[in-house]
Amino acid sequence: MKWEGNRESDNVEDARNEGGGGGGFGGGRSIGLGTIAIALVASYFFGISPTTVISLLSGGPVSQPQQQSQQAPGGARGPNHAAPAQDRQTKFVRTVLADTEDVWTQIFRANGKTYAAPTLKLFSGSTQTACGTGQTASGPFYCPGDRKVYIDLSFYQLMQQRFHVSGEFAQAYVIAHEVGHHVQNLMGIMDKVHSAERQMSKAQANAMSVRLELQADCLAGVWAFHANQARSILEQGDVEGALNAATAIGDDALQKQEQGYVVPDSFTHGTSAQRVRWFKQGISSGEVKSCNTFEVKTL
Repeated sequence: MKWEGNRESDNVEDARNEGGGGGGFGGGRSIGLGTIAIALVASYFFGISPTTVISLLSGGPVSQPQQQSQQAPGGARGPNHAAPAQDRQTKFVRTVLADTEDVWTQIFRANGKTYAAPTLKLFSGSTQTACGTGQTASGPFYCPGDRKVYIDLSFYQLMQQRFHVSGEFAQAYVIAHEVGHHVQNLMGIMDKVHSAERQMSKAQANAMSVRLELQADCLAGVWAFHANQARSILEQGDVEGALNAATAIGDDALQKQEQGYVVPDSFTHGTSAQRVRWFKQGISSGEVKSCNTFEVKTL
């Protein structure tokens, strides 16, 4: 992936030296180890906030926002954002985030809207969020309550060790997927989905979550299409690496790896084939309207 020399975002908080916060998910609500294990697998890769996953699995409401970030449109850094380090991996994250800002600002503007970019927070161990306590083990996630993407960069090592997925474009895909959730939040899709889920059975809510996740995969593809068109970021093997990542983290693949069999009603992110299909849909079309996973009969 070609990224060096491109613009870096200022919209990054580096909290890796602050230490992790204590506490658990859901404001102290008791959650069984079985639920936590399932939630960690479900949100391990490309997932929304693990707090949301756990809440749904437990039959409870989605966590309500505790605070709103004072985020200026277009990705400007707020006064409380600490300047991140200058190592290669941090510069990579800042560059990818900047690329998502440029792409989505352009897409929103073309549709008469203003894009308010998310903040990306780097942390180590655990961190407090408007959705509860985020943990390294849960993987990267997006919290709609504070409009932030959270990532512990050690997760990229786990990607290679657990899923045998490497390559910078696969890592960029992780960020682009979480930013896709932010786009869903700005468009009001996430609120509608979470409201509907609270009126559904667990199986129905899981099916709705799959559609939300697959749309974020598609939106990540839309980003890649426009970023490559504008800045020629893709190199040989990049797309194949992302497709391999999507294959590795489908619900069916994860469940088979974890327990030796699959339970379709418990899927929350989609099968390997579905994730591949929707990423390809986005990167081939470059159009947000092609990512409407909520109106198609067959995913």
